[in-house]
Amino acid sequence: MLNIADTLHQWCREARPFALATVVHVTGSAPLPVGTALAVGTDGTAVGGISGGCVEAAVYELCQHVLAHGGPPARAGFGYSDDDAFAVGLTCGGEIEVLVQRVEPVAEPHLVTALEAVLAGRPTAVAHLVDGPDALVGRMLHVPVEGPHDGTLGSGSEDRQVVAHARALLRVGRTARATVGGNGDGCPEPLSVLVHAHASRPRMLIFGAVDFAAALSQAGRFLGYRVTICDARPVFATPARFPYADEVVTDWPHRYLAATETDARTALCVLTHDAKFDIPLLRLALTLPVGYVGAMGSRRTHEHRVGLLREAGVSQEQLARLHSPIGLDIGARTPEETAISITAEIIAHTGRGTGRPLSRGTGPIHRPTEPLPGLATVP
Repeated sequence: MLNIADTLHQWCREARPFALATVVHVTGSAPLPVGTALAVGTDGTAVGGISGGCVEAAVYELCQHVLAHGGPPARAGFGYSDDDAFAVGLTCGGEIEVLVQRVEPVAEPHLVTALEAVLAGRPTAVAHLVDGPDALVGRMLHVPVEGPHDGTLGSGSEDRQVVAHARALLRVGRTARATVGGNGDGCPEPLSVLVHAHASRPRMLIFGAVDFAAALSQAGRFLGYRVTICDARPVFATPARFPYADEVVTDWPHRYLAATETDARTALCVLTHDAKFDIPLLRLALTLPVGYVGAMGSRRTHEHRVGLLREAGVSQEQLARLHSPIGLDIGARTPEETAISITAEIIAHTGRGTGRPLSRGTGPIHRPTEPLPGLATVP
């Protein structure tokens, strides 16, 4: 839903009803993830998409029906058609479940607040009830990163549980389903909630103001990272040299890393090639709960670096987190090709990919998202 926040916000501000079709469940190799949405306005305008084109026409018709006739939210499932690959279905072989509902902006003021937060770039979540009692399906809560939430699912106990799950998912920037209730403790019937999370951009910290950093900062920004380049040498660390970086910092790398904010989504790329920078920086980086740590250099440089890190007290378990030499083996030579190699490894590591050609694999292309610890998720 948040993929079309700008248009939905405009329609809400104009108090224009619309039909909202949301992907609420995915099985196998579906083209788009849960939370992706298509909306249809009263004038027939459609925005967004749920399948990359496979089933859009059928969902559009269902949206028009729900918009015209109202009633409770409708569900539809789409999968691959063996009899006719051109029939309504997903030719990629997966299956999706779609929830279609009519949204009355006047009755959903908290949705306007949530969309405003998204457009302003503030971390926020929308908890969308997609399975449960008929009278509650389709309801939404706005859950900011802190402070009170907006909206209700019918009881304080249900709301508290949903808010806790939403904030857990928001902290890691993940849109996913979670189950609450079903335990007889103020929420006797299980509810399935799809949490649409809009988090701040994950960070990419690039250490070393070199040509490779310029290309990597461009690739990182394209992928949605907030990119910082840090180097202790002011003559090289200038904004003019790195127009795609969100910020350029002149500081000793390990000192900057110790003072800046990181989280489980942060990618650290060490391009300095200098032990006086690399060793104190990596010694610290490998103790932090960041998502990725990579260091550039030849295999000889890597072996020498590992020896120095061991002498500095870095454990074998910590060294196992280090991606060095950095990047995937795609035959990269230029800074631009190397940037693709590095970002491909980051994507593969984050998504638990193998890095092998898809043509040489078997089974689903898209892996299921791992549940967060402590969250009961819908299979």
